[in-house]
Amino acid sequence: MVTYLTTESIALSRLKELAAKAADVISAHRYVRLISHNDADGLTSAGIMCRAFMRKGIRFHITIESRLAQDTIDTIKNSASVGDLVIFCDMGSGHGELIRQIENDVIVLDHHMPVGESPAKVAVNPHYTGIDGAIYLSASGTTYLVAKEMDPDNVDLAGLAIAGAVGDKQIFASANLHILEEATQAGVVSVRKGLKVGDGDIAEVLEYTPEPYLDITGDMKKIHDFLDILGVKGTLSEMSQEDLKKLTSSIALKLAKHASPEAVDAAIGDVHYLEQELVKNVYDFVAMLNTCGKLEKAGMALSMCMQDASVVEEIRQLTVEYQRSIVANIKQAESMLQQGKNIWYLVAKDMDNTGMISSTVVRYMHPEKPCIATNEVEGIVKVSGRGTRALIAKGLDLAYAMREGALAVGGQGGGHNIASGASIPPDKVQEFIDIVDGIVGQQIVENAGGNR
Repeated sequence: MVTYLTTESIALSRLKELAAKAADVISAHRYVRLISHNDADGLTSAGIMCRAFMRKGIRFHITIESRLAQDTIDTIKNSASVGDLVIFCDMGSGHGELIRQIENDVIVLDHHMPVGESPAKVAVNPHYTGIDGAIYLSASGTTYLVAKEMDPDNVDLAGLAIAGAVGDKQIFASANLHILEEATQAGVVSVRKGLKVGDGDIAEVLEYTPEPYLDITGDMKKIHDFLDILGVKGTLSEMSQEDLKKLTSSIALKLAKHASPEAVDAAIGDVHYLEQELVKNVYDFVAMLNTCGKLEKAGMALSMCMQDASVVEEIRQLTVEYQRSIVANIKQAESMLQQGKNIWYLVAKDMDNTGMISSTVVRYMHPEKPCIATNEVEGIVKVSGRGTRALIAKGLDLAYAMREGALAVGGQGGGHNIASGASIPPDKVQEFIDIVDGIVGQQIVENAGGNR
């Protein structure tokens, strides 16, 4: 019998070879200095690594950061001893000039588009093997592959990888599907059809959940009117299949009026349950992790990833309050939106949740153009840019647009083609917006020309 290998299986096999190299280096060290990102993907990556270290008897010191910058490198140089291994999770692929300053052996476990040659001893990244890390493998998925090479029993950590992929709004195909299949076969994750939101009383969930963002979100009177017409009430997980079908069908109709096609897919379909984790519903878990990251309570998030039940209720309460604030920010932002030639944009000051706001605008309100949200806080302007898969297919590359736009005004930026960020000087906001608007227009026009 002859076995034919697909391009996808070859790419995954090459990625596992890289993961095995990283696993060998990690296993040879007794102490690791770990740095990871503060979103759900970065936190689950850190959780996977920490649990794998503990099982191997490897001691570690962990730092969670919102971005990789010079001060992070300085901290590492001052805290890492000779012979310690330094690992970056969910960051590092575009920061060779910073990582090069570290004299210790470095491993980068990431899924962002690599920029230049990595100075790391081992860099594991799906892009190196032809897998698009923006869509088909998260940093937590990459980290899981390394943990699995360290010990096959680490398959029980696959739930954290699934959560990271959901947090980064990825598709369960290619490498992500491989991990999901491993997880379901091992009983680590189960999948059921339904509404892709956290569990709870349906009226309350619709009130404070920012995704999916509907015309009734945040308005309890409209929510009760909507549910009364359907004749639906109660806790989502206890709802009958008939009521669940009525609910999901009606929400799909609401979304079809304005939202992008992928927003419908993101709202209705397979709901993943993390059978080995403290919080089973993946959407609850991801929201709780993101809340901790935004509120600078990464230690609590890591505790939850490492199965400390004592933090769960406090995180859950913080998350509901935080999600209510997100919904309020989105409603405020709606009146502040401006339209450029090729983008929608928002110029704000001291406004939280601009990443979620830009995601909501492009997914649920104006899917025809990417959204760029700028926010000035204490003299620094942070920028969040979001697109859709349909815009990526037309040629959009926000990582390039944000990086080039930021560099042109004395800032820095980068990320994924579909979701990217930047930091720029306060007096350069409109100049930056105009540059990014022009780059996006050029990207889409040039791609359209190539498709004629």
